[in-house]
Amino acid sequence: EVQVVESGGGLVQPGETLVLSCNASGVTRRDYAITWSRQAPGKEREAVSCIIVSNAHAYYPNDEIRGRFRISLNFGEKMVYLQIDNLQPEDTAVYYCSVQFNPHENSCLQEKIYGMNYWGKGTLVTVSS
Repeated sequence: EVQVVESGGGLVQPGETLVLSCNASGVTRRDYAITWSRQAPGKEREAVSCIIVSNAHAYYPNDEIRGRFRISLNFGEKMVYLQIDNLQPEDTAVYYCSVQFNPHENSCLQEKIYGMNYWGKGTLVTVSS
């Protein structure tokens, strides 16, 4: 059984750095991607980064996100990390991790088109002074 568990959220001050962790256990295939998405209050969920596990190719939706967010993979431990630098109040959101099977290029950023196979319950990040 696949389980996806996020951790690392909390209350941080503007300008700080935070690292979120995602553990996707029970995945027995190599052709999958891990996506980090977030949902701010009153807004739609949006993907902020994803990584294809088989080749460690990472994708970001735009340059602003690419400049402050960094996704990384520890394949052996089945852990994916999301480092967010220079956190701002607008980064306040629930951050979700998801698994997508059969990813191709940046399909892992496109939930509405390609879907996700498994989701975690999310971890709350609050940026406030």
